[in-house]
Amino acid sequence: MRLVPAFVLILFMTLTSLAQTGRWMKYEQTFQSQKTYENPLYNLKSFTVKFTSPAGKVHPIAGFWDGGTTWRVRFAPDEAGTWTYVTECSDKQNTGLDNQKGTFQVIDKASPHDIYTKGAIIRPKASYYLSHADGTPFFYTACTAWNGALKSTDAEWDTYLKDRVANHYNVIQLVTTQWRGGSKNSKGQVAFTGSGRISINPDFFQHLDKKIDEVNAQGLVAAPVLLWALQSGSGRELSPGYHLPDQEAIMLARYMVARYGGNHVIWFLGGDGKYIDEYEQRWKNIGRGVFGDDHPGIVAMHPQGRSWIGKQYAHEDWIDILGFQTGHNARPDTQKWITDGPVANEWSYLPPKAFINLEPVYEDIDKNAKAADIRNASYWSVFTTPVAGITYGANGIWPWIRAGEEIENHSKPHILRTWDESIKQPGSLQIGYLAEFMRKYDWWLLKPAPELLVENKEAGEFVSVVRSDDRNTIMAYVPRPSTVKLYNPSGIQYEGQWFNPVSNKFSAARLQTKSGILEATSPGSEDNVLVLIKK
Repeated sequence: MRLVPAFVLILFMTLTSLAQTGRWMKYEQTFQSQKTYENPLYNLKSFTVKFTSPAGKVHPIAGFWDGGTTWRVRFAPDEAGTWTYVTECSDKQNTGLDNQKGTFQVIDKASPHDIYTKGAIIRPKASYYLSHADGTPFFYTACTAWNGALKSTDAEWDTYLKDRVANHYNVIQLVTTQWRGGSKNSKGQVAFTGSGRISINPDFFQHLDKKIDEVNAQGLVAAPVLLWALQSGSGRELSPGYHLPDQEAIMLARYMVARYGGNHVIWFLGGDGKYIDEYEQRWKNIGRGVFGDDHPGIVAMHPQGRSWIGKQYAHEDWIDILGFQTGHNARPDTQKWITDGPVANEWSYLPPKAFINLEPVYEDIDKNAKAADIRNASYWSVFTTPVAGITYGANGIWPWIRAGEEIENHSKPHILRTWDESIKQPGSLQIGYLAEFMRKYDWWLLKPAPELLVENKEAGEFVSVVRSDDRNTIMAYVPRPSTVKLYNPSGIQYEGQWFNPVSNKFSAARLQTKSGILEATSPGSEDNVLVLIKK
């Protein structure tokens, strides 16, 4: 018998290991078309790869054109074992794309990141929160870097992402095409050209691929805006959600869903748009056209400031996150909109979705908006609906400002820090503290409980309260030093603590109960969160 040299066996085992895809990791397959299409978006109706799992479940995944005769498919398999695939192309004469077959192995690979061990982000059926596929709750904590993937160098992006991880963020919100705040990427490229008929630029997206891959490589989830949509202001003609016809908007968005569906993503179908009134039917058509069938990832809508789309979109099955944006100021009317506006008053009458403030007041955007105002807006927003998450933004991060630069198509602000200065600002750190704090508890069980408050105040002194259904956990956000009075008719005994959102520290709470009312006086001169845990 002839013996195989040891180094050959080692090489074979190494290559086999490299060929295996990790569960929840991106699998990519490349195909070469036998034809060259003048404009693949229009000339080829469909190219789909049907993946069959070891358990027999079929996943139809759209492929995408990547320049020349190159087509690819990307997919994140959710089972370990042997997978098979077969391609289906609308052009049956194109044997390079039609009826191509293959197999690949998927294994459980060790990883320090939850997205690769606990699975993709989903919204459990009939729930108000997000979770990993294995059921582990996911407290959405995003940083807004609209231009980050477009403008950053590789070194800058690496620094930024590692900083966000260290500060307890888990989502990065970014834009994936040219838009009013960024007319091109760092290489001078645009995602597409045209309007009535568009052409995709694969080079632009190949540059973007690396940025989104790096988001996931750091254990973060990417939240790409597919169609920026603000219908007013200078530069609006750059934003695809504003100027593209419905069909072209659908085509462009579907292309990006195919391209990044193998990544860990939360899709923002629209960015900063008006989705109601005269625009409502357009956006419902686009949403159904892009996400009406099975698709990877969950979907959010990011509306313009102080625009609530709950009544109009809560019955749309393709939406998982009903986002809202509360405005870039700390005026009393804005505070009231958060604490006693349509979101707070209507969520309980709607089918369950995740309700998340996707754009509270940005740090540094208004000279009168301080770190305390960012904390106020954020904690009020988290506590005004069933707890799901929050977003942070800074006026130097989202446009990716470097020394000497200005914001494209925006007025000059009172101060403009660089992106790397901005990530060290107090609000940036304190929203990370918020996330770390919430994750210490069963936050997904908490819902607004204004009925527990004996008395409340208006605007800047408004106390927000949430509790679990069994009342085992109660939290009250106290924006100004005061005594909180909560109804406790059953005389439940609680252990109380105060959490300081500025210092990220806890202190004991002195509780007093008399005549069915529990009282606690907040310490210090800043905002605090009262935490009550049943003994």
